Amino acid sequence: MDLLWPGRDERGQSTVEAAFALPVLMVLFLLLLQPGIILYDRIVMEGAAAEGCRLIATAANPGQLEEDYVRRRLSAVPQVDIFHVHSTGCTWKILFDGNEDSQEVGVRIATEVQPLPLIDGVVRFLGLGSSTGNLSVEVESRMRTKDAWIEESPDGTSPSGWATNDDA
Repeated sequence: MDLLWPGRDERGQSTVEAAFALPVLMVLFLLLLQPGIILYDRIVMEGAAAEGCRLIATAANPGQLEEDYVRRRLSAVPQVDIFHVHSTGCTWKILFDGNEDSQEVGVRIATEVQPLPLIDGVVRFLGLGSSTGNLSVEVESRMRTKDAWIEESPDGTSPSGWATNDDA
C-alpha cells in the first residue's frame, strides 16, 4: 500500500504495462519472422538451382527427369503458404537454359510467398506484391559446362584425346 496515497493499490500496474508491451513485441516478432522465412526459401532454392545446373551440364536434352530432381530438392520448403503458396496450385516455376553442348547452363526458380498478417498490408500499400498479394521470390544459378583448363587443353574437349597411353 502506498503511504503517500492511502487506498491506492499498484497490483494492476504490470497488467496495464503488459497490455501495451505485448502488441509491440508481437509486431517486432512478425517483422523478424518474414525475412527469415524468405531467406530460408532462397537458400533452398539456390541449392536446388545449383544442383540443377550440374545435372543439365551433363544432359543432352534436359526434360522431365531434371525437373523432377529439382522439385525433389525443393520439397525441403514446407507446403505452407507463408513458405510457398501451394493451396491454390503449386507456384514453383523452373526454367532450364542450355545442355551439355552449351558453353553455359542456367536454372531459374521462382515461387510466391504469402506475407504474414500485418506485413501483407504493408506489402499491398508499397505495391511489392503480385496481383494475388503474394511476394515473389526468384533465384537463378549459372555455370560453365566445361572448366577453362579443359577448353585450353592441347588435347581439346574430347575425352578420347585425354585417354591416351603415352607409356607404351
